Amino acid sequence: MRADTSQPRPLACRGGSCQHHSHVLSATPGTRVAARLVPRLIESAVRPLYIRARLAEERLRSGIAWWPLAPGYLADPYPALRRLREKDPCHFSPLTRMALVSRYRDVDRILRDHKRFSNDLRRGTPTRSIDARSKLVPSMISLDPPDHTRLRSLVNRAFTPRQVAKMEDYVRATAHALLDQATDGAQTAAFDLMSAFAAPLPTLVIGRMIGVADEDFAHFKNWSDRFARVLEPILTKEESEDVFRADAEFARYFARVIEVRRKEPRDDLVSRLVQAEHEEERLTSQETYVMLRLLLVAGNETTTNLIGNGMLALLRNPGQLEALRGQPGLIKDAVEELARFDSPVQVDARFATEDVEIAGRSVKAGSRVALLLGGANRDPDQFQRPEELDVARPDKGNISFGRGIHHCLGAPLARLEGRVALEVLLERFADIRLSGRPPVFAPTIVLRGLEQLDVEVAARRTAAPVSPPPAAPARRPPRQTRP
Repeated sequence: MRADTSQPRPLACRGGSCQHHSHVLSATPGTRVAARLVPRLIESAVRPLYIRARLAEERLRSGIAWWPLAPGYLADPYPALRRLREKDPCHFSPLTRMALVSRYRDVDRILRDHKRFSNDLRRGTPTRSIDARSKLVPSMISLDPPDHTRLRSLVNRAFTPRQVAKMEDYVRATAHALLDQATDGAQTAAFDLMSAFAAPLPTLVIGRMIGVADEDFAHFKNWSDRFARVLEPILTKEESEDVFRADAEFARYFARVIEVRRKEPRDDLVSRLVQAEHEEERLTSQETYVMLRLLLVAGNETTTNLIGNGMLALLRNPGQLEALRGQPGLIKDAVEELARFDSPVQVDARFATEDVEIAGRSVKAGSRVALLLGGANRDPDQFQRPEELDVARPDKGNISFGRGIHHCLGAPLARLEGRVALEVLLERFADIRLSGRPPVFAPTIVLRGLEQLDVEVAARRTAAPVSPPPAAPARRPPRQTRP
């Protein structure tokens, strides 16, 4: 299967490059506004027609079409992922220009094969998202060995099991404090679990690990939300520009912090990163900043989605929730099952470094390969009854945290936070149920998470935090879904 690298022709003139627009731009203010708006209006009207035409062509060619912004996909992508896995496990998507891989065995093999499947953005066909990411100083997840090996070996020391275990008391105290705020001491309460609990908890935890000042947590969450957009394969010009602004703000903030920590180390992640040594090499200030940017997103958005998606799955499967109440010892394994059942990261991308064959299809060197983790995690060849949530599932091995050299560095921390979040929720509340507005998923493709999850709770007992955490940062308002 040869990747289609042809660029679609512009849908409308962008204004100013042709004789007609040079005349208009010299006219009245009203006509100048019209000159800017009319092409956009034409494009907004033509773009859906173009998308439908390409999807029809795709369906005729292969019997199936994939469009992650289709109505209903955000709410439940798994029927579409099942069709891909069954009908065309290595499927070319002309709209995204990616080869979509959905079987567990293929995804697992590609994740482990960093020689034939690269993370280096410079190897692939440019898109606006790739262009935006390539203009940022690359983090280790966008690098191949030997650069990746050097950076990973340095930062690994900051995420040893001992360092992560030291955070459990703080995670538990923070979880209790956030729920105290959400319930305001009442025996029954209704609140949005995402903005009150699932979003601020990982932000406060990774912020404490890094060494963010208490008064700066709101900025920290804002940067994380904005950086996360660059992971998406479909990025508007405005979103791309906002990523660069966030990067500049983040860089200015941490340039000062890094220099202070070099002179006056503290017990935080910044200090450990600037002190990390490997074969007499140190992280440069720029490498330290880029690592912090990566950890901000990886240690925040993914864990928020793990907690939110996991609780929604349990609330929709009350028998499984009661099983955890009756057997709290299952909670550790339940975190793995919840990550499998509705993966917080749905897509991981690679670039083929040579001509390869995947699921019987030929993929040319330079092609972009999208690994559909959500589809792989529900592969019946790997998991028994994969469409069912089973907190006591005997067949483990979800692929949500990746494989190989790029396996998620913060996976132990995410698992700790997920486990403690469930333990505290079940410890505090005798009853938790959905209420109010229906759950709403964010309009994202790579990351899968909720923007809101309204719940009603009835307290089991009043619990006080061991120590009060910083004030919880506000979650961004929901993003508007693009057509």
